[in-house]
Amino acid sequence: MTTPRTPTTAEELRGVGLRVTAARVALLETVRSGDHLGVEAIASGVRDRVGHISLQAVYEALHALTAAGLIRRLEPPGSPARFEGRVGDNHHHLVCRTCGVVVDVDCAVGHAPCLTASDDRGFAIDEAEVIYWGLCPACTTSRSS
Repeated sequence: MTTPRTPTTAEELRGVGLRVTAARVALLETVRSGDHLGVEAIASGVRDRVGHISLQAVYEALHALTAAGLIRRLEPPGSPARFEGRVGDNHHHLVCRTCGVVVDVDCAVGHAPCLTASDDRGFAIDEAEVIYWGLCPACTTSRSS
């Protein structure tokens, strides 16, 4: 029995109908290796991998990769957009009110319970976005000191 092979980044891009470029490959790999990165951090990571890239090209690639479902954009109120490579599992986020750190958190109970609204008003719900706000352990410790 053969183990299924993991597709390369280039194969993933082709699989969703996107043209493969060095910048797109570097951007997708940067987002996936990062932790809820902002646009500037992503641009820096891409530049480290492929050299110069304009901020406009980064924004365009982020839009294309988000629309294709390869990355996820989250934008907590009052914060700039951040991007992550964890897609397709309807997870949620914890955001620290003090330092802004963002952490993934799975749904509270069972399999994607947040997709069952008390009244769906006829909508076919396929995603829920939940953001828990509070203080991270480091900010809680520094506040109590």
